[in-house]
Amino acid sequence: MLTLPPTVRVYVAAAPTDMRKSFDGLSLAAQALGHEPTSGHLFVFRNRRGNQVKILFWDRTGYCVLAKRLARGTFYFGEMDSSTKEVLLDAAELALILEGIDLQSVKRRRRFRLAA
Repeated sequence: MLTLPPTVRVYVAAAPTDMRKSFDGLSLAAQALGHEPTSGHLFVFRNRRGNQVKILFWDRTGYCVLAKRLARGTFYFGEMDSSTKEVLLDAAELALILEGIDLQSVKRRRRFRLAA
């Protein structure tokens, strides 16, 4: 399970990304989304087929890339709107997606949240 502090945001690129990209290419892709890649937030990129995901983040000393390729099946991040560049997720939602759980079939219970 992924445990991240509540201050960390997870940005998912709406458009598929070339999975040959590594640290520098993914950091440029994060900048193209309009964010600073050294912010400590997670930037999630998927391939066209949907069976590979790469996550880029900065850990105060350098970039880290986490990659996952499925042997069977695809990751499902929901319907991506072509007018937007990114989708913002909770860390818990990202963990569920990486485990293969479809968020459309999950019922979220009401919880208290402070007004932002």
